[in-house]
This record gives sequence, C-alpha cells and structure tokens, in this order.
Amino acid sequence: MSRREEYEQRAEALLTPIVDSNGFELVDVEYVKEAGEWYLRGYIDKPGGITVNDCETVSRAFSDKLDEEDFIDDSYIMEISSPGLDRPLKKEKDYVRSMGKLVEIRTYRPIEKQKEFCGILTAYDSNSVTIEEDGTPRTFEKKDIALIRLAIEF
Repeated sequence: MSRREEYEQRAEALLTPIVDSNGFELVDVEYVKEAGEWYLRGYIDKPGGITVNDCETVSRAFSDKLDEEDFIDDSYIMEISSPGLDRPLKKEKDYVRSMGKLVEIRTYRPIEKQKEFCGILTAYDSNSVTIEEDGTPRTFEKKDIALIRLAIEF
C-alpha cells in the first residue's frame, strides 16, 4: 500500500464517524499534490446538498482528530467540501444512485476512434459498466475507464 493510500484510509477512518454523527454521507477522501502543495480532501453530501456551515462543522471536528492522531508526515492543507454535481462514480452506492441516469464516460484509450461516451447507466458490476447510447447498449471494462460521472445537462 502506498503512503497516499495509507493516509487516505486513515483519514477516512477518522472522518467517517464525524460525518455519520452529523447525518451526512462521506463521498470520498483524497490525498493529492497540486502545484507543489499536498491536500487532504474530504467530500461530504446529504439530500438537498451540503452548506458551507455543514463543511465548517465537519472541518473543525476533523481538524481536531487529525491534530490528535498526527499521522501525516508532510505539511498539507485540509479541506472539506461538497463533491459537486460532476463528481465521479467511485463506490457501489454511487452506481446504485446513478442507475437510469445519464452518465459521461471517458476512456484511457480511444475505442472506435473516440474517448468520450454519454448514455443512460443500465448495468454495472465489479468489472464493467453498461450504458445505453442512442438505444444501443455499450459495455466498458472498468479498467479502461478514466472517468465516469453524471452528465450535466444544460
């Protein structure tokens, strides 16, 4: 397990009870380097959406826990935020919630000369995702998918 994965797992273990006790959902935790800075991000949600005050409540409690545990060697910036409308589907519950909805898929390599696909999510399992694109089912291996998320319709 990489250091990044270890930090994400430990942070998730600390963050989950805080999020649960507030009636929110923990969508994701990531530890990433951007523009030379490390960021530890927690994404939370609830029906109707997350407010700035919700993020502040979780952030304060999480910050205290991180100070107590002090397991991250690097200096980092901790953020708690909403995952946004364009959040990626990562976990089982994301796929369940998105069944029957329009999703956007980007692949690592071109498939039939294209890398972007859009269709209704009709099925998924641990290895594949199926969408209906213009009435035609199309199945992708998860290992070939760089990104899958709800499509934003304007």
